[in-house]
Amino acid sequence: MTWPETLRTGWAAVRGHTLRSLLTVLGILIGIAAVILTVGLGLGTQQDVSRQISALGSNLLIVTPGSATDAEGVRGGFGTGATLTRSDAEALASDVSAPDVGAVAAEKELSLAVEADDTNWTTTVVGTTASWLDVRSRTVASGEFLTDEDDATGATVAVLGATTATELFGTTAVVGRQVTIADTAFTVVGVLGTAGASTDADLDDLVVIPLTTASDTVSGGLDRTSVSTIYVQAASADQLAAAYQEADQLLLNLHGITDADGADFSIDSQDSLLSTATSVYRTLTVLLTGIAALSLLVGGIGVMNIMLVSVTERTREIGLRKALGAPPWAIRRQFLVEAAVLGLAGGVLGAALGILAAAVLPSLLGTSVVVSGAAVGGSVAVALAIGLVFGVYPATRAARLAPIDALRSE
Repeated sequence: MTWPETLRTGWAAVRGHTLRSLLTVLGILIGIAAVILTVGLGLGTQQDVSRQISALGSNLLIVTPGSATDAEGVRGGFGTGATLTRSDAEALASDVSAPDVGAVAAEKELSLAVEADDTNWTTTVVGTTASWLDVRSRTVASGEFLTDEDDATGATVAVLGATTATELFGTTAVVGRQVTIADTAFTVVGVLGTAGASTDADLDDLVVIPLTTASDTVSGGLDRTSVSTIYVQAASADQLAAAYQEADQLLLNLHGITDADGADFSIDSQDSLLSTATSVYRTLTVLLTGIAALSLLVGGIGVMNIMLVSVTERTREIGLRKALGAPPWAIRRQFLVEAAVLGLAGGVLGAALGILAAAVLPSLLGTSVVVSGAAVGGSVAVALAIGLVFGVYPATRAARLAPIDALRSE
């Protein structure tokens, strides 16, 4: 029997039991679609996280303070202390002390209620300097950003994020309007361009004011000179490692710390954040893909089961073919082709379902789903392999039937 005849006979046998074949294919179909979607969700999530970390700015080092201990001896977590000051940021910006640092922006973050007319909205008030806009890779949609003069004079001016402007005024056309922060009136001089959301916050829900104003007018207190975060931008991507070493050594010297293990600050880079997040999501993707792949095993067992049933039903047909001179390899090939057709059909239909679901799910889940060509091609190939592997035993059993026993069967 030639290959075209074998393929035609195999397809006819599968089509002759349409419902049974569809139910067999269903197991493989679900498994393939699940694998494609799982891989797509993992890749999409990694892409989203990478985009969110990149939104912090380019070539960044993020310096945060150490922990604080209250009067009762209870230690807070990292970032709760007041160990970083504006003078630290100014030292890091020195071309002499840190030649590989391109720009520095200190932040003093406060969660406060902001009032406008009869409306109020609790948001993040960020005290910073003019360099913040470039360091954080943000843009101004309307108006202007803070200037060095605003910071030097402690001006009561503010730049609103798009979300904050909308919540307070119902529009982003708010340049020239007034808002009240900590009983002090501020004039809105600009609105930031939208930046979306990070892993834990809406990047457009904030009010930016001069750092001097935040320290002296809004915050006050004994730790008014402290800052929440210092963003250090390396002069280039190639100088990021050198900038890290310079910032670390300079801060240790400024704080009088001789043992690096006792540092009262921490420095993280975008690369380390991205690497950690990617590693976590890659592990989850592998785990979930393995779970989804179990359904392929179930589908393969279904193929074996249906092929064994087919061998039993067609015992007389097999005996007749062998009596007419068909060699065992021809019988074996016949049943392997039928199993391969079932596996390939499940793979192709599952891939189509997975791609269709990947186009629909992002709007429902609010996350990206990236269809990987390698995952689609690999899944179809695996489905075909499953059909062949689980069809070997039934095909071998059919090939070993004795012609006389097969012809005598009822």
